[in-house]
Amino acid sequence: MDASVKERIDQMVQTNAIMVFMKGNKLMPQCGFSNNVVQILNILGVPFETFDVLADADIRQGIKDYSNWPTIPQVYVNGEFLGGSDILIELYQNGKLQEIVEVALAS
Repeated sequence: MDASVKERIDQMVQTNAIMVFMKGNKLMPQCGFSNNVVQILNILGVPFETFDVLADADIRQGIKDYSNWPTIPQVYVNGEFLGGSDILIELYQNGKLQEIVEVALAS
């Protein structure tokens, strides 16, 4: 991965408590999986930022290399990779996601 791409991703991940790399944005998700993530975070009522990977091919590939995770969306909480849509759904359903985001936003 190009150093400038890694630096851009680092910047987004480190400066936002909850960062979502997705297709589209939180106002207009462009795929069902991205929409699932946005809906869950909206239900929790937590602030989060998004980056539209469809608008930047370098970040679209770079985020996959950065996390060593092949799919999008990707969710980062306090600089740590949490997972994609399926993992977020599972964490939401078992109540752990609420705890994770509350801790992240409190720190």
